[in-house]
Amino acid sequence: MNDAKIINDPVFGFIKIPRGLLYDIVKHPLMQRLTRIKQLGLASVVYPGAQHTRFQHSLGAFHLMSEAVQSLTQKGIFIFDSEAEAVQAAILMHDIGHGPFSHVLENTLINGISHEDISLLMMDQINNEMNGRLNLAIKIFKDEYPKRFLHQLISSQLDMDRLDYLRRDSFFTGVTEGNIGSARIIKMLNVVDDQLVVDHKGIYSIENYLTTRRLMYWQVYLHKTTVAYEKSLVNILLRAKQLASEGQDLYAPPSLRYFLYNHVDADFFYSHPEALKHYEQLDDSDIWSTVKVWAQSYDKILSLLAKDLLERRIFKVEIRETPYETEELDKITEELSLKAEVSKDDARYLMSVNTIQKDMYDVGDDCISILYKDGTIKDISDASEILNVALLSKKIRKYYLCYQRF
Repeated sequence: MNDAKIINDPVFGFIKIPRGLLYDIVKHPLMQRLTRIKQLGLASVVYPGAQHTRFQHSLGAFHLMSEAVQSLTQKGIFIFDSEAEAVQAAILMHDIGHGPFSHVLENTLINGISHEDISLLMMDQINNEMNGRLNLAIKIFKDEYPKRFLHQLISSQLDMDRLDYLRRDSFFTGVTEGNIGSARIIKMLNVVDDQLVVDHKGIYSIENYLTTRRLMYWQVYLHKTTVAYEKSLVNILLRAKQLASEGQDLYAPPSLRYFLYNHVDADFFYSHPEALKHYEQLDDSDIWSTVKVWAQSYDKILSLLAKDLLERRIFKVEIRETPYETEELDKITEELSLKAEVSKDDARYLMSVNTIQKDMYDVGDDCISILYKDGTIKDISDASEILNVALLSKKIRKYYLCYQRF
Protein backbone atom coordinates (compact mmCIF):
# COMPACT_ATOMS: atom_id res chain seq x y z
CA MET A 1 0.00 0.00 0.00
CA ASN A 2 1.29 3.46 -0.94
CA ASP A 3 2.56 5.32 2.13
CA ALA A 4 2.03 8.85 0.79
CA LYS A 5 -0.53 10.95 -1.06
CA ILE A 6 0.86 13.13 -3.83
CA ILE A 7 -0.58 16.55 -4.63
CA ASN A 8 0.47 18.48 -7.72
CA ASP A 9 1.19 22.09 -6.73
CA PRO A 10 1.71 24.77 -9.41
CA VAL A 11 4.50 26.42 -7.40
CA PHE A 12 6.55 23.49 -6.05
CA GLY A 13 5.46 20.56 -8.20
CA PHE A 14 4.66 17.30 -6.40
CA ILE A 15 4.04 17.55 -2.66
CA LYS A 16 4.07 14.27 -0.72
CA ILE A 17 1.79 13.91 2.27
CA PRO A 18 2.56 10.79 4.32
CA ARG A 19 -0.43 8.70 5.38
CA GLY A 20 -1.15 8.81 9.09
CA LEU A 21 -1.30 11.94 11.24
CA LEU A 22 -0.35 14.46 8.51
CA TYR A 23 -2.81 13.07 5.97
CA ASP A 24 -5.53 12.97 8.67
CA ILE A 25 -4.94 16.70 9.31
CA VAL A 26 -5.15 17.54 5.59
CA LYS A 27 -8.47 15.64 5.33
CA HIS A 28 -9.94 17.27 8.44
CA PRO A 29 -13.04 19.45 7.80
CA LEU A 30 -11.36 22.47 9.46
CA MET A 31 -8.43 22.20 7.03
CA GLN A 32 -10.82 21.68 4.12
CA ARG A 33 -12.62 24.89 5.16
CA LEU A 34 -9.46 26.73 4.05
CA THR A 35 -10.18 25.67 0.46
CA ARG A 36 -13.08 28.14 0.63
CA ILE A 37 -11.00 31.07 1.89
CA LYS A 38 -8.77 33.01 -0.50
CA GLN A 39 -5.21 33.62 0.60
CA LEU A 40 -5.14 37.24 -0.57
CA GLY A 41 -8.66 38.33 0.34
CA LEU A 42 -9.78 41.00 -2.11
CA ALA A 43 -6.40 41.52 -3.84
CA SER A 44 -7.86 39.95 -6.99
CA VAL A 45 -9.47 43.37 -7.57
CA VAL A 46 -5.98 44.45 -8.68
CA TYR A 47 -4.40 41.09 -9.57
CA PRO A 48 -7.10 38.89 -11.16
CA GLY A 49 -4.84 35.82 -10.86
CA ALA A 50 -4.79 36.02 -7.06
CA GLN A 51 -7.42 33.29 -6.64
CA HIS A 52 -5.35 30.81 -4.60
CA THR A 53 -6.57 29.61 -1.23
CA ARG A 54 -5.25 29.37 2.32
CA PHE A 55 -5.35 25.60 1.90
CA GLN A 56 -2.87 25.77 -1.01
CA HIS A 57 -0.61 28.04 1.06
CA SER A 58 -0.75 25.64 4.02
CA LEU A 59 0.30 22.74 1.79
CA GLY A 60 3.15 24.84 0.35
CA ALA A 61 4.41 25.80 3.82
CA PHE A 62 4.21 22.11 4.80
CA HIS A 63 6.30 21.18 1.74
CA LEU A 64 8.97 23.76 2.61
CA MET A 65 9.00 22.53 6.21
CA SER A 66 9.67 18.97 4.97
CA GLU A 67 12.57 20.31 2.89
CA ALA A 68 13.94 22.31 5.84
CA VAL A 69 13.83 19.32 8.20
CA GLN A 70 15.60 17.15 5.61
CA SER A 71 18.26 19.82 4.93
CA LEU A 72 18.99 20.39 8.64
CA THR A 73 19.15 16.64 9.31
CA GLN A 74 21.71 16.25 6.51
CA LYS A 75 23.86 18.86 8.30
CA GLY A 76 23.88 16.74 11.44
CA ILE A 77 21.16 18.62 13.34
CA PHE A 78 19.38 15.89 15.28
CA ILE A 79 15.62 15.91 14.77
CA PHE A 80 13.58 12.91 15.96
CA ASP A 81 10.96 11.54 13.56
CA SER A 82 8.29 12.50 16.11
CA GLU A 83 9.62 16.11 16.16
CA ALA A 84 9.73 16.25 12.36
CA GLU A 85 6.11 15.07 12.13
CA ALA A 86 5.03 17.50 14.87
CA VAL A 87 6.64 20.55 13.26
CA GLN A 88 5.09 19.57 9.91
CA ALA A 89 1.69 19.20 11.60
CA ALA A 90 2.09 22.62 13.26
CA ILE A 91 2.91 24.40 9.99
CA LEU A 92 0.00 22.66 8.23
CA MET A 93 -2.36 24.14 10.82
CA HIS A 94 -0.69 27.51 11.40
CA ASP A 95 -3.41 29.41 9.46
CA ILE A 96 -6.37 27.20 10.36
CA GLY A 97 -8.05 29.96 12.41
CA HIS A 98 -8.21 32.50 9.58
CA GLY A 99 -11.63 33.93 8.84
CA PRO A 100 -13.01 34.99 5.47
CA PHE A 101 -11.10 37.77 3.67
CA SER A 102 -7.97 37.70 5.82
CA HIS A 103 -8.23 40.18 8.69
CA VAL A 104 -11.54 41.80 7.74
CA LEU A 105 -13.52 40.09 10.54
CA GLU A 106 -10.99 41.09 13.20
CA ASN A 107 -12.20 44.34 14.78
CA THR A 108 -15.48 44.33 12.83
CA LEU A 109 -17.53 41.30 13.88
CA ILE A 110 -15.03 40.01 16.43
CA ASN A 111 -12.97 42.15 18.81
CA GLY A 112 -9.92 41.45 20.91
CA ILE A 113 -9.23 37.94 19.62
CA SER A 114 -6.81 37.24 16.78
CA HIS A 115 -6.84 34.48 14.17
CA GLU A 116 -3.74 33.04 15.94
CA ASP A 117 -5.78 32.62 19.14
CA ILE A 118 -8.55 30.95 17.15
CA SER A 119 -6.01 28.70 15.38
CA LEU A 120 -4.97 27.38 18.80
CA LEU A 121 -8.58 26.74 19.82
CA MET A 122 -9.12 24.77 16.60
CA MET A 123 -5.86 22.84 17.08
CA ASP A 124 -6.99 21.89 20.59
CA GLN A 125 -10.32 20.75 19.18
CA ILE A 126 -8.65 18.57 16.51
CA ASN A 127 -6.21 17.28 19.15
CA ASN A 128 -9.13 16.15 21.34
CA GLU A 129 -10.70 14.38 18.37
CA MET A 130 -7.35 12.71 17.63
CA ASN A 131 -6.77 11.61 21.26
CA GLY A 132 -3.76 13.86 21.92
CA ARG A 133 -1.76 13.04 18.78
CA LEU A 134 -1.10 16.78 18.34
CA ASN A 135 0.32 17.41 21.83
CA LEU A 136 3.88 17.86 20.56
CA ALA A 137 2.82 19.92 17.53
CA ILE A 138 0.91 22.34 19.77
CA LYS A 139 3.86 22.60 22.18
CA ILE A 140 6.19 23.55 19.32
CA PHE A 141 3.59 25.97 17.88
CA LYS A 142 3.31 27.73 21.26
CA ASP A 143 7.11 27.84 21.66
CA GLU A 144 6.94 25.68 24.78
CA TYR A 145 9.30 22.98 23.49
CA PRO A 146 13.01 22.86 24.44
CA LYS A 147 14.22 22.89 20.81
CA ARG A 148 13.42 26.53 20.09
CA PHE A 149 14.65 26.39 16.49
CA LEU A 150 11.67 24.17 15.60
CA HIS A 151 9.32 27.01 16.60
CA GLN A 152 11.45 29.45 14.57
CA LEU A 153 10.76 27.35 11.47
CA ILE A 154 7.04 28.09 12.04
CA SER A 155 7.26 31.68 13.24
CA SER A 156 10.26 34.00 12.78
CA GLN A 157 11.80 36.36 10.23
CA LEU A 158 12.68 33.32 8.11
CA ASP A 159 9.81 30.93 8.74
CA MET A 160 8.32 28.53 6.20
CA ASP A 161 5.04 30.47 6.29
CA ARG A 162 6.70 33.59 4.84
CA LEU A 163 8.88 31.66 2.42
CA ASP A 164 5.77 30.06 0.94
CA TYR A 165 3.46 33.04 0.79
CA LEU A 166 6.03 35.29 -0.88
CA ARG A 167 6.74 32.67 -3.57
CA ARG A 168 3.07 31.73 -3.99
CA ASP A 169 1.63 35.24 -3.96
CA SER A 170 4.29 36.35 -6.44
CA PHE A 171 3.40 33.41 -8.71
CA PHE A 172 -0.37 33.98 -8.68
CA THR A 173 -0.30 37.80 -8.87
CA GLY A 174 2.30 37.74 -11.63
CA VAL A 175 4.50 40.16 -9.65
CA THR A 176 7.68 38.38 -10.74
CA GLU A 177 9.96 40.62 -8.64
CA GLY A 178 8.51 38.84 -5.62
CA ASN A 179 9.99 35.47 -6.57
CA ILE A 180 12.40 34.56 -3.77
CA GLY A 181 14.96 31.74 -3.83
CA SER A 182 13.21 29.67 -1.15
CA ALA A 183 15.07 26.46 -2.07
CA ARG A 184 18.46 28.13 -1.67
CA ILE A 185 17.50 29.81 1.61
CA ILE A 186 16.37 26.43 3.02
CA LYS A 187 19.63 24.77 1.91
CA MET A 188 21.57 27.53 3.70
CA LEU A 189 19.74 27.13 7.05
CA ASN A 190 21.70 25.84 10.02
CA VAL A 191 21.33 25.71 13.82
CA VAL A 192 23.78 27.11 16.38
CA ASP A 193 22.99 27.19 20.12
CA ASP A 194 19.37 26.21 19.40
CA GLN A 195 18.88 29.22 17.08
CA LEU A 196 18.28 29.19 13.34
CA VAL A 197 21.14 30.78 11.42
CA VAL A 198 22.00 31.15 7.73
CA ASP A 199 25.35 30.01 6.28
CA HIS A 200 27.21 33.06 4.94
CA LYS A 201 27.01 31.70 1.38
CA GLY A 202 23.28 32.44 1.55
CA ILE A 203 23.69 36.14 2.31
CA TYR A 204 22.65 37.30 -1.19
CA SER A 205 19.49 35.18 -1.05
CA ILE A 206 18.61 36.82 2.30
CA GLU A 207 19.24 40.32 0.91
CA ASN A 208 16.96 39.49 -2.01
CA TYR A 209 14.35 38.03 0.36
CA LEU A 210 14.21 41.18 2.53
CA THR A 211 13.95 43.60 -0.39
CA THR A 212 11.38 41.34 -2.07
CA ARG A 213 9.26 41.25 1.06
CA ARG A 214 9.14 45.03 1.17
CA LEU A 215 8.18 45.21 -2.49
CA MET A 216 5.41 42.63 -2.08
CA TYR A 217 3.95 44.50 0.88
CA TRP A 218 3.65 47.85 -0.86
CA GLN A 219 2.90 46.49 -4.33
CA VAL A 220 0.47 43.68 -3.42
CA TYR A 221 -0.64 43.39 0.23
CA LEU A 222 -0.97 47.14 0.88
CA HIS A 223 -1.78 48.21 -2.69
CA LYS A 224 -4.01 51.25 -2.35
CA THR A 225 -6.82 49.79 -4.48
CA THR A 226 -6.88 46.57 -2.45
CA VAL A 227 -6.87 48.56 0.80
CA ALA A 228 -9.76 50.73 -0.42
CA TYR A 229 -11.78 47.70 -1.56
CA GLU A 230 -11.25 46.00 1.80
CA LYS A 231 -12.38 49.15 3.60
CA SER A 232 -15.69 48.98 1.70
CA LEU A 233 -16.21 45.46 3.05
CA VAL A 234 -15.20 46.48 6.58
CA ASN A 235 -17.70 49.36 6.47
CA ILE A 236 -20.46 47.08 5.13
CA LEU A 237 -19.97 44.77 8.12
CA LEU A 238 -19.78 47.69 10.57
CA ARG A 239 -22.99 49.17 9.11
CA ALA A 240 -24.75 45.79 9.33
CA LYS A 241 -23.56 45.42 12.92
CA GLN A 242 -24.96 48.88 13.72
CA LEU A 243 -28.36 48.03 12.18
CA ALA A 244 -28.40 44.71 14.04
CA SER A 245 -27.69 46.48 17.35
CA GLU A 246 -30.70 48.74 16.66
CA GLY A 247 -32.86 45.63 16.35
CA GLN A 248 -33.25 45.74 12.55
CA ASP A 249 -33.80 42.33 10.98
CA LEU A 250 -31.09 41.64 8.40
CA TYR A 251 -30.62 38.70 6.09
CA ALA A 252 -27.57 36.59 6.96
CA PRO A 253 -26.67 32.87 7.01
CA PRO A 254 -26.99 31.53 10.61
CA SER A 255 -23.28 31.67 11.48
CA LEU A 256 -22.75 35.18 10.12
CA ARG A 257 -25.95 36.24 11.87
CA TYR A 258 -24.53 35.00 15.17
CA PHE A 259 -21.63 37.48 14.92
CA LEU A 260 -23.84 40.33 13.72
CA TYR A 261 -26.32 40.02 16.58
CA ASN A 262 -23.89 39.28 19.43
CA HIS A 263 -21.11 41.44 20.80
CA VAL A 264 -18.25 38.97 20.42
CA ASP A 265 -15.00 39.83 22.18
CA ALA A 266 -12.33 37.53 23.64
CA ASP A 267 -14.26 36.88 26.89
CA PHE A 268 -17.43 36.08 24.99
CA PHE A 269 -15.57 33.81 22.56
CA TYR A 270 -13.89 31.81 25.31
CA SER A 271 -17.02 31.53 27.47
CA HIS A 272 -19.44 30.56 24.65
CA PRO A 273 -18.36 27.27 23.03
CA GLU A 274 -20.90 27.81 20.23
CA ALA A 275 -18.96 30.93 19.10
CA LEU A 276 -16.13 28.74 17.79
CA LYS A 277 -18.63 26.37 16.14
CA HIS A 278 -20.22 29.31 14.28
CA TYR A 279 -16.83 30.74 13.35
CA GLU A 280 -15.84 27.38 11.86
CA GLN A 281 -18.85 27.58 9.54
CA LEU A 282 -17.78 30.91 8.03
CA ASP A 283 -15.95 31.24 4.74
CA ASP A 284 -15.76 33.69 1.81
CA SER A 285 -19.00 32.41 0.24
CA ASP A 286 -21.07 33.45 3.30
CA ILE A 287 -19.91 37.02 2.92
CA TRP A 288 -20.44 37.18 -0.87
CA SER A 289 -23.92 35.63 -0.76
CA THR A 290 -24.94 38.02 2.04
CA VAL A 291 -23.54 41.09 0.27
CA LYS A 292 -25.56 40.16 -2.84
CA VAL A 293 -28.76 40.22 -0.78
CA TRP A 294 -27.78 43.42 1.05
CA ALA A 295 -27.39 45.22 -2.29
CA GLN A 296 -31.23 45.29 -2.31
CA SER A 297 -31.48 46.46 1.31
CA TYR A 298 -33.95 49.14 2.42
CA ASP A 299 -30.99 50.78 4.18
CA LYS A 300 -29.44 53.29 1.80
CA ILE A 301 -25.89 52.99 3.18
CA LEU A 302 -25.85 49.19 3.31
CA SER A 303 -27.17 48.82 -0.23
CA LEU A 304 -24.79 51.48 -1.62
CA LEU A 305 -21.73 49.83 -0.06
CA ALA A 306 -22.85 46.34 -1.12
CA LYS A 307 -23.30 47.51 -4.72
CA ASP A 308 -19.85 49.14 -4.56
CA LEU A 309 -18.35 45.78 -3.70
CA LEU A 310 -20.30 43.78 -6.29
CA GLU A 311 -19.80 46.29 -9.11
CA ARG A 312 -16.14 47.05 -8.33
CA ARG A 313 -16.84 50.70 -7.49
CA ILE A 314 -13.81 51.28 -5.33
CA PHE A 315 -13.45 54.03 -2.73
CA LYS A 316 -11.26 56.91 -3.86
CA VAL A 317 -7.91 56.81 -2.04
CA GLU A 318 -5.59 59.57 -0.93
CA ILE A 319 -2.28 58.64 0.70
CA ARG A 320 -0.16 61.01 2.75
CA GLU A 321 2.91 60.94 4.95
CA THR A 322 1.19 63.07 7.61
CA PRO A 323 -2.05 62.46 9.57
CA TYR A 324 -5.35 63.97 8.42
CA GLU A 325 -6.70 66.89 10.45
CA THR A 326 -10.15 66.66 12.06
CA GLU A 327 -11.35 69.73 10.08
CA GLU A 328 -10.45 68.06 6.75
CA LEU A 329 -12.29 64.88 7.69
CA ASP A 330 -15.34 66.85 8.87
CA LYS A 331 -15.45 68.66 5.52
CA ILE A 332 -15.36 65.37 3.59
CA THR A 333 -18.04 63.85 5.86
CA GLU A 334 -20.25 66.88 5.16
CA GLU A 335 -19.79 66.56 1.39
CA LEU A 336 -20.55 62.83 1.50
CA SER A 337 -23.62 63.49 3.63
CA LEU A 338 -24.97 66.01 1.06
CA LYS A 339 -24.19 63.86 -2.00
CA ALA A 340 -25.60 60.65 -0.52
CA GLU A 341 -28.50 62.51 1.14
CA VAL A 342 -27.84 60.86 4.48
CA SER A 343 -27.06 62.18 7.95
CA LYS A 344 -23.49 63.07 8.88
CA ASP A 345 -23.47 60.14 11.30
CA ASP A 346 -24.40 57.76 8.52
CA ALA A 347 -21.93 59.36 6.10
CA ARG A 348 -19.11 58.07 8.32
CA TYR A 349 -19.68 54.63 6.77
CA LEU A 350 -18.82 56.05 3.35
CA MET A 351 -15.24 56.80 4.36
CA SER A 352 -12.32 55.25 6.18
CA VAL A 353 -9.13 56.70 7.65
CA ASN A 354 -6.23 54.35 8.34
CA THR A 355 -2.62 54.44 9.37
CA ILE A 356 -0.65 51.70 7.68
CA GLN A 357 2.82 50.84 8.86
CA LYS A 358 5.18 48.15 7.72
CA ASP A 359 8.73 47.49 8.85
CA MET A 360 10.88 45.66 6.38
CA TYR A 361 13.16 44.31 9.08
CA ASP A 362 12.95 44.84 12.80
CA VAL A 363 16.35 44.30 14.42
CA GLY A 364 14.81 44.29 17.89
CA ASP A 365 12.04 41.88 16.94
CA ASP A 366 13.78 38.83 15.57
CA CYS A 367 17.14 38.94 13.89
CA ILE A 368 18.46 36.95 10.95
CA SER A 369 21.88 35.64 11.96
CA ILE A 370 24.61 34.90 9.43
CA LEU A 371 27.09 32.12 10.28
CA TYR A 372 30.69 32.40 9.04
CA LYS A 373 33.17 29.56 8.42
CA ASP A 374 35.17 30.46 11.52
CA GLY A 375 32.02 30.09 13.67
CA THR A 376 31.35 33.81 14.20
CA ILE A 377 27.78 35.03 13.87
CA LYS A 378 26.64 38.47 12.71
CA ASP A 379 23.19 39.95 12.27
CA ILE A 380 22.27 40.41 8.58
CA SER A 381 22.21 44.18 9.17
CA ASP A 382 25.95 44.08 10.05
CA ALA A 383 26.91 41.33 7.62
CA SER A 384 25.35 42.79 4.48
CA GLU A 385 27.24 45.23 2.29
CA ILE A 386 24.18 46.46 0.42
CA LEU A 387 21.47 46.55 3.07
CA ASN A 388 21.41 49.81 4.98
CA VAL A 389 20.06 48.82 8.37
CA ALA A 390 18.94 52.36 9.18
CA LEU A 391 16.80 52.36 6.03
CA LEU A 392 15.72 48.77 6.55
CA SER A 393 14.43 49.26 10.04
CA LYS A 394 12.96 52.69 9.32
CA LYS A 395 9.27 52.58 10.16
CA ILE A 396 7.37 53.49 7.02
CA ARG A 397 4.03 54.96 7.97
CA LYS A 398 1.40 56.02 5.47
CA TYR A 399 -1.98 57.61 6.10
CA TYR A 400 -4.77 56.35 3.87
CA LEU A 401 -8.04 58.22 3.40
CA CYS A 402 -10.65 56.22 1.45
CA TYR A 403 -14.09 57.61 0.58
CA GLN A 404 -17.12 56.99 -1.64
CA ARG A 405 -16.98 58.31 -5.20
CA PHE A 406 -19.99 60.23 -6.54
